[in-house]
Amino acid sequence: MSEPQGSEGTTRPLPVLEKQTGTEPLARNGPAAGDDPPPVLDGKDAANGRFWSTRRVTAAIVALLLLALVGLFLYDIAAVRADRSPMAWRRELTDQLAQRPLDDTWVLIGAGVATALGLWLLALAATPGLRSLLPMRRTHPDVRGALDREAAALVLRDRAMEISGVQSARVRMRRRRADVQAVSHFRDLDDVRADLDGALADAVHGLGLSRPPALSVRVRRPGRKG
Repeated sequence: MSEPQGSEGTTRPLPVLEKQTGTEPLARNGPAAGDDPPPVLDGKDAANGRFWSTRRVTAAIVALLLLALVGLFLYDIAAVRADRSPMAWRRELTDQLAQRPLDDTWVLIGAGVATALGLWLLALAATPGLRSLLPMRRTHPDVRGALDREAAALVLRDRAMEISGVQSARVRMRRRRADVQAVSHFRDLDDVRADLDGALADAVHGLGLSRPPALSVRVRRPGRKG
């Protein structure tokens, strides 16, 4: 068999990456120096209150009711201006308001309902809502984060189940407190409670919440069967 001739028979060398020497550092598998987690902000930029709810459903219902009421009154006023008789319901309402005294039962009930509705709308406008979201610490002024309350409770429950002697655990996460109820089937209850306090304190710190909740830990023995 004859050897191939010409350029087809030549062997081309593969490209070789030369190892850099000198003052430049070699590549490493770990994270770069600039990949360290950013520090938590302090001062005004660190303020991270609760998330405000848009309340689209409530706003849409109120807007539709007001639109229907205003449209009905405008139609009746336009009908009167066109030399037509006003609607029967408006005449009846006007007569009732003129005849009934202010201390009448139905007048007081209507005033109470209107007051309660107004206070409810003011409360919705003045409170942020979204109580199920726990704000997290801010590491960037333009980025905000939150943790779902059920997810935070699940993390604490899983951490409690890792403690030796804990048979079951239940966590109720609130805005400012986390209630932990654990059942221990062996070991001394004081030792189990001490381990739970330390482990759950670390777990709460690891959640990264802007306002870490206070821990309330209770440990008991399982109930007797039968």
